[in-house]
Amino acid sequence: MVDFGPRLSLVPKLTQRQILTPSLVQMVNVLALNRLELREMIDQEMVENPILDEMPEGGPSLEEAQRQGEGETVSPNGEEKATDGKDPFDEIDFGSYFQDYLDPGYKSPAAEVIEKPSFENFLSKPTSLTDHLEWQLRFTACTDGVSDAVSFIIGNLNEDGYLTATLEEVVTSGPHTPEEAEEALRIVQQFDPLGVAARDLRESLLIQLQTLEPDNQLAQQIVSSHLHQVENKQYRQIARSLNRSVELVERNIALIRKLDPRPGQRYNKTDPRLIEPDVFFIKVSDGYQIRVNDDGLPQLRLSPYYRRILEKGPISRDVRSYVKERFTSAIQLIKNLEQRKRTIVRVCESIIQRQGEFLDRGMDHLKPMMIKEVAEEVGVHPSTVSRAVASKYAHTPQGVLELRSFFSEAVRGPSGGMLSLVSLKRMVKKMIEVEDPVRPLTDEQITHRLNEAGIRVTRRTVAKYREDMRIPSTHQRRVKA
Repeated sequence: MVDFGPRLSLVPKLTQRQILTPSLVQMVNVLALNRLELREMIDQEMVENPILDEMPEGGPSLEEAQRQGEGETVSPNGEEKATDGKDPFDEIDFGSYFQDYLDPGYKSPAAEVIEKPSFENFLSKPTSLTDHLEWQLRFTACTDGVSDAVSFIIGNLNEDGYLTATLEEVVTSGPHTPEEAEEALRIVQQFDPLGVAARDLRESLLIQLQTLEPDNQLAQQIVSSHLHQVENKQYRQIARSLNRSVELVERNIALIRKLDPRPGQRYNKTDPRLIEPDVFFIKVSDGYQIRVNDDGLPQLRLSPYYRRILEKGPISRDVRSYVKERFTSAIQLIKNLEQRKRTIVRVCESIIQRQGEFLDRGMDHLKPMMIKEVAEEVGVHPSTVSRAVASKYAHTPQGVLELRSFFSEAVRGPSGGMLSLVSLKRMVKKMIEVEDPVRPLTDEQITHRLNEAGIRVTRRTVAKYREDMRIPSTHQRRVKA
C-alpha cells in the first residue's frame, strides 16, 4: 500500500482583523499634522478634488449652503429660481458605493499616483558640505585614482565634518594604493572649511592651526599633548610641563578656543522652523478655555457647481462615477478634519485639568503626566494621543509651549508624593546656577541636598540628569581663585 502522506483539505476559518481603510489612514495622518502642515495638505486636496470648495469669508455656513443647494438654483441670467426641492445627489446610491469604497481591495482612480515635478525643484537650495567639497574637487589637479578616493572620503564625513572611515577602508574602496589614500586625505584636509576630514578633534584643531598660525608652535604643542588638560582648565600643569608662563599658556588657549570644533556644521545648518500655535489656552475666571487656531485655514464646503452638472440632464456613466468618488472623498476629508479638531480639544482638556497649577504658576509646578493616563481619560489609544500632541504648540500664560512638554515621568518626591522629572532637573540646574564658582557643588553634595528635601535619588542619577542638561562636571565648572 502506497502512503501519499498527510491529506490536504480546505477548512474554513473565521477570524477578526483590523483593516486600515483609506479613510482611516487619512484620519491617522491628518491627526499627526501641525497647523502649517495641515494648511499645505488642505490646499493640495483642494487642487486634486474639484468637489471641495473654500467658503468665502462672511458667506453662509456649510449647513446653510447645503439647504440653499437643495431648495434653489440659479438661472442662466443670474436670477434665482425655485425648484421642487429634489437633490440631484439623491439619485446616487451612496449606500452600495460606501461598501465598495471601504472594501480593502477597492482602488479608486484617485488612488493612482501620477509623477509630477515638485515645486521645490524650482527653489534654490543651500549648499551642503558635500556639494561644497565636490565643487572644490572639480578644480583640483589629481589622478583619477586619487580623485576617486577623495570622493569616497567626502561621502564618509559626518555632519560635523569628521571622517568616519579608516584609511584601510579608503584603500579597499577602489581599490587604491595606500599612497593614493593618504594623498586623497591630504587634499580634502586642505579644502574649505578648515579642519574638515579630520579623524578626531585634536587633528581638526591642528589642521586649523597649521593654516592660521603656522609659526605658533606653542599652540600646536598644547593641542597635540595637552588637550585633555585644556578641557579641565589645568593651565598651571600645562605651563610647568612646557616650561612656559601661565599667562602665555592662557593666551594661546584663548586662541585655540576660537577655532571651530565642528567645521562641517557651517554647511549643515537647518533653517529655523516657523512655529504657529495650534491651540490657545485662554485664562477665564473659573479656569481655561481651549480655542483651536483655525486662522488662515480654508473653511471647506461642497461645491454647488457639481450639483448643477447633474441638474442639467443626462450625463455619462464615467462622469457620474467620478463625481461619486470625489464627493465621497470630500465628505470623508471634512469628517476627518472635524475628528482631528475634536481629538485635540479633548486631549488639551485633559492636559489643562492635570496641569492647571503649572499654567498659573510656572514650570516648577509641572506635575507628572503620562500619555497612557491621558489616553485612558479621553478614551483613545495612547498612539492617538501621541499623534494629537506631535509637533503641535499651545499658546499659554507661560509662553508658546510644545504640547509634548506637558508630559513628564514621575519620581519620588517629598513626603512620599510624586514629582515630575522636569521639575527635578530644574532643581538640580538651579542649585548649580547659584553655586560658588570657586567651590562648585559635587554630584554627591547635590544628592545630599535633594535627599534632605525628601527626594530620594542616587549620585549616579544626579550625574545622569546633569549630563542630560549638558552641564559640565564639577572639575570643569571650577574657576581658579
